[in-house]
Amino acid sequence: MDRTVIAYVIYLAVSIALTVWVARTLSRNGRIFLADVLQGNEKLADAVNHLLVVGFYLVNLGFVALYLSDDGTIEDTRGVFEALSTKLGVVLLVLGVMHLGNVYVLNRIRRRGVMEREQVPPVAPQGWAAPSARA
Repeated sequence: MDRTVIAYVIYLAVSIALTVWVARTLSRNGRIFLADVLQGNEKLADAVNHLLVVGFYLVNLGFVALYLSDDGTIEDTRGVFEALSTKLGVVLLVLGVMHLGNVYVLNRIRRRGVMEREQVPPVAPQGWAAPSARA
């Protein structure tokens, strides 16, 4: 078997495994965050979480597939490791950027929701109090 094909198989296996692991981790831990962002609406949090996971899979697996091709053949074992380290490093960077992008957007949504909740006073004003003479 050609070394290039071996490198492709290893690259696909590791990249897909990493993508699945990151997506499951983000889904499991992000659900709590989404419930807070969406003010406790559990059904909506689950739906948004599922949509984010599907989008995460589509973008990352699409990138993995597009980044599969190589410009040259791998001639020795060292070349296999060099090609794999480059490809997997780029995939890990893309996974990290996707994760940070999701967290940034959700945090912005959460901040907006917190600001809207703080604008409404918890109790209606009862009256007016005169300033004290000590102040």
